[in-house]
Amino acid sequence: MKKIWNQLGHSLFAEDESSRKTKHILKTVFFFYILVLLKVIVFKYPLARLEAIAASWTKEVVWEGLGTANFTLFKTIRMYIRYWGKLNSFENLFGNVLAFVPLGFLLPFLQKESRRFWILFLDAFVLVCCIELFQLFTAFGAFDVDDILLNCVGALLGYAVFSRCLRAPVGHRRSRMHRVHRAPLDKTRYLGWKHRARCAECGWYS
Repeated sequence: MKKIWNQLGHSLFAEDESSRKTKHILKTVFFFYILVLLKVIVFKYPLARLEAIAASWTKEVVWEGLGTANFTLFKTIRMYIRYWGKLNSFENLFGNVLAFVPLGFLLPFLQKESRRFWILFLDAFVLVCCIELFQLFTAFGAFDVDDILLNCVGALLGYAVFSRCLRAPVGHRRSRMHRVHRAPLDKTRYLGWKHRARCAECGWYS
């Protein structure tokens, strides 16, 4: 497992053949993850039922979807907690969170901008809103603002795993760099795979 983490971390900063192979694998995993996610959330009904829903698209269906949509934050969450033993509360609450954890973990590897917290959050929010709006106007599902909240929480948990496992704390990183300047002959002792590529550009490591 440690070797896997090291390789993932190496792919963040390096541009060698090993890093490119790792990124290619991550892109493939991410592609299939998105397919599974859409199948589970959007196209969860059997094909015959989806065709029947599509054949019945009218303005009335859209208005009916607006009537059953939940635009009140925490309304559905409170309902699932209140009727925990009668509804599929665990599946709906934790399932909505866990389904988007891989998004928050994988996306920062594939898109440098998403390594920033707010960019990742915005990416997840836009994706989730698109899914919910699609369900609203196609009747393939129900719009629920609580789903948006839970999905975004899941993406942020995935991002937290990414940050915790593959990024050194800022203070610790600065401490290492400070020691490198004071003792340049021993710099390889203090620089791990997370910093070598960056330090090479600055002339701290060769």
